[in-house]
Amino acid sequence: MKNPVVIGASWIGAYLVLILLPLLILLLYPPTPSDERSFWLEFSAALGFIGLAMMAMQFALTARINRIEASYGVDLILQFHRYTSIVAFFFILAHPIIVFTNNPETLQLLNFIQAPWRARAAVIATLALIAIIITSIWRKQLNIPYEPWRIAHGILAVVVMAFGLGHVLGVGNYLSLFWKSVIWIGIALAALWLLIYVRLVKPYFMQKKPYLVEAVIPQRGNVWNLVLRPRGHEGIRFQPGQFAWITLEISPLRMREHPFSFASSAEDSNACGGRSQRIEFGIKAVGDFTNTIKDVKPGTKAFLDGPYGVFTTERYEDTAGFVFIAGGIGITPIMSMLVTLAERKDERPLLLIYSSKTWEDITYREEIEELKNKLDLTVVHVLREPPEDWSGESGYVDKELLKRYIPKRTGTRNYFICAVPKMMDQVEKALHELEVPVTNVHMEHYNLV
Repeated sequence: MKNPVVIGASWIGAYLVLILLPLLILLLYPPTPSDERSFWLEFSAALGFIGLAMMAMQFALTARINRIEASYGVDLILQFHRYTSIVAFFFILAHPIIVFTNNPETLQLLNFIQAPWRARAAVIATLALIAIIITSIWRKQLNIPYEPWRIAHGILAVVVMAFGLGHVLGVGNYLSLFWKSVIWIGIALAALWLLIYVRLVKPYFMQKKPYLVEAVIPQRGNVWNLVLRPRGHEGIRFQPGQFAWITLEISPLRMREHPFSFASSAEDSNACGGRSQRIEFGIKAVGDFTNTIKDVKPGTKAFLDGPYGVFTTERYEDTAGFVFIAGGIGITPIMSMLVTLAERKDERPLLLIYSSKTWEDITYREEIEELKNKLDLTVVHVLREPPEDWSGESGYVDKELLKRYIPKRTGTRNYFICAVPKMMDQVEKALHELEVPVTNVHMEHYNLV
C-alpha cells in the first residue's frame, strides 16, 4: 500500500505547481513590453494570475474527487477551500489596488459605462468574488438558506472565472502568444467541467442507484436512525466511521443534500459481493431539515453520494488498540467503528469516553452496553448534568480526566475524536499536553456546509 503521507504531499505539490504555472510560463517566456513597466505593475499582474489560478482550483477542491479526498478527508479539504478562497480574494483585490496606486490615471477604468470591455470584465469578476466571500462567511448571519446559497455560489464562481479570463485575454500583454491563451482557456474549461460533473453528471448516475427508506428508528438524545436499503443494485461499500451525502424524496439534481455519518456496521455477512445491503445513518434533530427526519415515511426514495471520509479505524490495523472520545451525536461514526469491530471479533483493548448532557441523553446507551460483552471495551460516561446518585465522571472531558483513563504509553493507541468544535479543540490540546503523538490523533468535524 502506498504511503498516505507521500500521496498527500504529492497532491500539495501538484496544487502549488498549478497555481504557480502562470508565473513559471512568464519566467520562461516573458512578454515583450511595448513600454517600460514598473516593478509594482508586474507584481500586481503576478498576484492577479495566481489569484485567478487559485480560483480555478476551487472547482477541483469542491468536486469531491475520491483520490484527493482519500488523502485528507472532505472536512480538511473544505477548510482548505475556505482559506485559499480568502487568500485568492486578497491576491485578486491587490491587483487593481496596486495598479491604481502606481498609476492614478487608471482610476477612470472604474467608469463602467465608458471603460473598455476588458476593464468592465474585471469589475464584474471582482464584484462577483466579493459577493462570494460575503455570502460565504456571513451566510448564517444573513439568513441565506443553504440550497439557494449553493446554487448562487456556483453561478458566481463561474462568473469570476469567465470574466476574469476575459479580462486577462482582453489585456493581451501576458497572453499574446496563442499557446498561452490555449493553456488558460483549458484551465477555465476544466474548472467548468468539474462544476458540470458535480452538479449534473454525478447526480444523473446517482438517480440510477436509488435507495428506499426502510425505517426511522428513534434513539436517545433526540437522535433518529435512518435505515435505507438499495433498490435494484448492490449498494455501496463503506468503511466504519465514514459518511455520505443524502438526498431525500427529491432528485439529486436539486442539490438539497446533507452529510450524515454511517451508524451501522461496515460488515454484512448476508451482503452480496461484500457490499452492505442495509445501512443506517444517525441523525440528530437540530435544524430545519434534521427536525423532519422523524416524519420520513418508509418507502421514501433516497439518493447517496459517498462514501467519504478518512475518520476510520481501517487505516490503522497495526495499532495496539483504540481510544474513542465522543460528544453528543459525535458517537455516530464511532458507533459504526465499534459495531464493525464487534462483528469482526476484534480482541484489541478499546476505550470509549463519551460526553453527554444527562443520563437520558446518551445516544445508543443500551447498544453500547451490549458491545461490552463482545469487545474488550471500557466505557467512561461523562455527564454535564449528572443525577444525584451518579458516581461516575461529571463535567467536561479535560486533561485530568483523560490522564486517568488513557494508556500510560500514549503512543501505542490511535485516538478518534468526534464532538462539537469547542470540545474537540480542548481534547486535542489536552492530548498534546499528555504527549500523545499528533499522528495518532484523528478528528471528524460536524460542519461541512
